[in-house]
Amino acid sequence: MYGLLLESINEYIKEAYGESVWKLIRERALCPHHSFVTHQVYGEHEIPKIARAASEVTGIDLPDLMDAFGVTFVSFVGQYGYDRILRVLGRHVRDFLNGLDNLHEYLRFSYPKLQPPSFFCEEESSMGLTLHYRSRRRGFVHYVKGQLRQVGFLFYQTEISVEVLRETDHAEGLTHVVFRLYFNNKAFKINRHNFGNSCSDSLLPVRSDVFFEVFPFNVVFGEDMLIRRVGIGLQNIFEKLEGRRIEESFTLNRPLVKFTWENVLNHTNNLFELVSRLPIERTGLHGKNSVSDEGSGTLMHNKVHGLGVPSIENGYGNGDAAVGNGDQAAPLDTSLELMAFQTITGDAPEGFNTLANENDRCLTLKGQMMFMEDWKSVIFIGTPIMENLEQMFMTGLYINDLSMHDSSRDLVLAGTQQSAELKLALDQEQQKSSKLEESMRMLDVEMKKTDELLYQMIPKAVADRLRKGEASVETCEVFQEVTILFSDVVGFTKICSRITPMQVVSMLNSMYTLFDQLTEKHNVYKVETIGDAYMVVSGAPEKTRFHAHYVADMALDMLRSMKHLQDPSTGETLQIRIGVHSGMVVAGVVGLKMPRWCLFGDTVNTASRMESSGQGMHIHISETTKAHLEEEPYLLVERGTVTIKGKGEMKTYWLKEKVGDQTGEALDTPFLANSSENESDDGSRDSSRISSYNPVFSEDVIKKHRDAPNITIEEEVVQEKTPSQRGTVEGFEVKTIAAVPETKAEKKEETRKPARHRSNLCSLL
Repeated sequence: MYGLLLESINEYIKEAYGESVWKLIRERALCPHHSFVTHQVYGEHEIPKIARAASEVTGIDLPDLMDAFGVTFVSFVGQYGYDRILRVLGRHVRDFLNGLDNLHEYLRFSYPKLQPPSFFCEEESSMGLTLHYRSRRRGFVHYVKGQLRQVGFLFYQTEISVEVLRETDHAEGLTHVVFRLYFNNKAFKINRHNFGNSCSDSLLPVRSDVFFEVFPFNVVFGEDMLIRRVGIGLQNIFEKLEGRRIEESFTLNRPLVKFTWENVLNHTNNLFELVSRLPIERTGLHGKNSVSDEGSGTLMHNKVHGLGVPSIENGYGNGDAAVGNGDQAAPLDTSLELMAFQTITGDAPEGFNTLANENDRCLTLKGQMMFMEDWKSVIFIGTPIMENLEQMFMTGLYINDLSMHDSSRDLVLAGTQQSAELKLALDQEQQKSSKLEESMRMLDVEMKKTDELLYQMIPKAVADRLRKGEASVETCEVFQEVTILFSDVVGFTKICSRITPMQVVSMLNSMYTLFDQLTEKHNVYKVETIGDAYMVVSGAPEKTRFHAHYVADMALDMLRSMKHLQDPSTGETLQIRIGVHSGMVVAGVVGLKMPRWCLFGDTVNTASRMESSGQGMHIHISETTKAHLEEEPYLLVERGTVTIKGKGEMKTYWLKEKVGDQTGEALDTPFLANSSENESDDGSRDSSRISSYNPVFSEDVIKKHRDAPNITIEEEVVQEKTPSQRGTVEGFEVKTIAAVPETKAEKKEETRKPARHRSNLCSLL
């Protein structure tokens, strides 16, 4: 199946439903091609797969969809100039239908591997006709119906109604469909063969020997299918064809019917293609392969495998010299013949010493069957079909064997001159197509990475709306019930004063990578990180009534996971504070440069205050969140009344644990190294849950810098200075603190003091 059919479907789907729908259809049909090359051969199953997938995605019935594909194809081929052929194929609709096989034969020059269907008409009347359709492909009945209707409408301004009378699948793999076409068949004439008697037949006598010389590749056979006479061209190649059954000597390729007398008479309007059953071998007078007998000087003859010694009788008795007649032709040196062939074709073909494929050495004849009433026989008037001069050489034919009254000789010579250029152009086009396909595949990979990165910044549902052209303001939405979590590192400022900036980056990256994987596990959305602050939400952008439960589970897992994170300066386990609050927010995308999906409202401010007023390794929740968790087995401990900046006194609670939860046991092994959520049943990693952007660890960075030339890494211990001193450590401006035990007052100040990032965040609200 050539890409021309597939590309028309591609264009139709993208025009009717959009690029995104075509992408979904390709994915469902497991089709790797973004587009199709018109002259490239694809699998026979591609159109049925795409049609079924399109039916599932669009919800349109498969027959209606195939009908639409057929209608589109007729208009689509006009882009490639084939509409000009369709316009001149027949004067009327009936003429077009009778010439459909001729159209496919013409297309085979551009599409040599084409396997076209076969059509023939019968039971014609002024109201329509019956059309028989045979094909080796199944499932294209409605496709053909759409094509027939569109041809009548587009080229003949005639409305055609198509009815399927019968559909049969034959054992030899053929599908036979009988259509009844209803249309205004004004061109139909009952006696269309009655041309009058303006000229008497007796005034136009033609001798049979002249007739057979004018048409050298004809075959006459009777109702018994026995060959009675063959033309001079066939006699030069085959011996003793006369008296043999025609179906035993030739295979009927077209039309797609059995080779019987009745079928021949019923299909006289169709083009016939006959192929010799046995390959032809070029031989010399002594039975040796003349190509390998260098300098033998023997005359070139032909014989058919299994039919004995080649005949040199012309069978006419008229004394006319026949091509290849050894009695009248002079010897031809083989080397000269090879040189002549090389001069014509430009190079010596492979296989002169070992003959070409047997299929290439079978003679193909294409022509018309005509019933001769006077002879009570059918005559096949054909022309040999040669793809190139090499094939002509292998089959033993010469230019002067072809008829002079038609274009056979001109077509062979002109085709040879153009074939090299066309083949080169086709090869270049196919190379460009292959590169384009590879580029499209690489683009797909990069687009997936881009989408993955985008969805880290903006929720997928919101990003898809922005892609469709919606303004960012239109994405703003009110969420009545969400739960927000804030966390930050206890003593983050002091930790930064004791380590290098690269160690700070590595520490935060390790912690955030761990938290990011927990968000996937608990179905919460990571809003942003600012410094050591980590913010997540549940209930937005996807609404759920379990928003508080998801965040509570997330918070408990965050505390459990801290055992795997260490303070680089002391080697002790890092500690975090967590604050949680539930309420209403407004969410949307803000900004043009670096747009982010942000949350606005008092709920955000309160959740931040819950975190800043909490304690290390504790989950501080508001009374609103506690109300959502009461019906679930969470262990909640009342903290009491706490003064919240900007809110006054609030009653708050500690979330201790989830009763009966065994998750803590699973976290004894570091989550990054072995996560049950990221493993499939067979123990393999689930790539769909793993980001393409890998985390960066300090060890990797140090190793990379050590391997790089002219770069040295010095790990130095920062001396703690007096409380009054201020300085910078590796680009970080910090306030150094003396190494003395913290007093209760200092602990309280550290607990109450909101981080710098928090004040910046709240200023937006």
